[in-house]
Amino acid sequence: MEDTPAPVRLHVFLARAGLASRRECERLIVAGRVHVNGKVAALGARIDPRKDRVEIDGQLVVGTRPALRYLMLNKPRGCLTTARDPRGRATVLDLIRDVDERVYPVGRLDRDTEGLLLLTNDGELAYRLMHPRFGVPRVYVARVQGHPGPDMPKTLTRGVRLEDGPAAATVATLRFDNDGQPWVELEVREGRHRLVRRMLEAVGHPVVRLRRIGYGPLRLGRLGRGAYRDLKPSELRALRRLVGLEDSTSAGGRGRRSYGEASPSGDRHAGGFRGRRRRAVLRARRPGDHPSRPRGT
Repeated sequence: MEDTPAPVRLHVFLARAGLASRRECERLIVAGRVHVNGKVAALGARIDPRKDRVEIDGQLVVGTRPALRYLMLNKPRGCLTTARDPRGRATVLDLIRDVDERVYPVGRLDRDTEGLLLLTNDGELAYRLMHPRFGVPRVYVARVQGHPGPDMPKTLTRGVRLEDGPAAATVATLRFDNDGQPWVELEVREGRHRLVRRMLEAVGHPVVRLRRIGYGPLRLGRLGRGAYRDLKPSELRALRRLVGLEDSTSAGGRGRRSYGEASPSGDRHAGGFRGRRRRAVLRARRPGDHPSRPRGT
C-alpha cells in the first residue's frame, strides 16, 4: 500500500520550492498573492502538494525542489539588501544578474554596511540561519569615532542597554591602524536591526565604517567588493551542520559547479550595477587591503 504524505503548511511548501524564506512566504500569503485551487489562501493553511494547485500572482508553483544555489557576496556600501526597491535604488540582486536561479538574501545588511552577505534559494537553510534560537555568529569590523580606552572591548562583552533590550558581543577586540585610527572587531549572535552600530554608539564611539567579515563558518577573505562566488562544498557542509541540518553532499546542488567565467582570483563581478556610472562601486579590493589599513574611508 502506497504511503500518503501528510499535508504540509503552505508557507513551508513555498519555502521548500525555493520561492523565498518562510517569513517572506508568510508575507506573500497575508498579502493575498497566493491562491490554492483558484481561491485566495489563508495564513496557516495546509495543502496536499500532489493534488492542490498553488499559484503566486497567477504563476503556478511547482513543488519539485529547484537546483539549489548558495552565493557569498561582498556587498558594497550604498546597495540595498532587498529584492527590489520602489524608489529604483540599487539592490544586491543587481549585482548578480547573470545568476539563473531566483536567490534571495539571508538576513540584511543596512545600506551603509558592506561585507559578507549570503544569498540562496534554500528556504529551509535560510529560515534556520535567521532564527534566533540557532545564534549564528556574525563577525564585524568597525572603524569608530573618538579614542576608545582599553576597557571598551570588555564593556561590549559585558553588555550594553539598548532601547529594545540588552545586547552583548561574544568576542570584542580593539586595535589601531598605522594612522592611529581605532578599529573594533566584534562577534554578535543575533541579527537585530543596526545592532552593532547601536552598541558602539551606546559606548560613546559611533561607527564611521562597518564591514561584516564572518557569518557562521564563512569568512569573506579577499573576495572583491561587489564580487560574489559559490560556496565551497566544505563551507556548505559546515553551514548546514551549524543549524542542525544533515550533512548531505547533494545539498550543495549546483553550488559545486562553475558558473560563468571566473577572474584569476576566483571572483566574479556582476555587470550593470545601475549602469556604468556605478561601476566604481564594484571595484575589487586590492589583495593587500585589510581593516587595519582601510582604503577610501
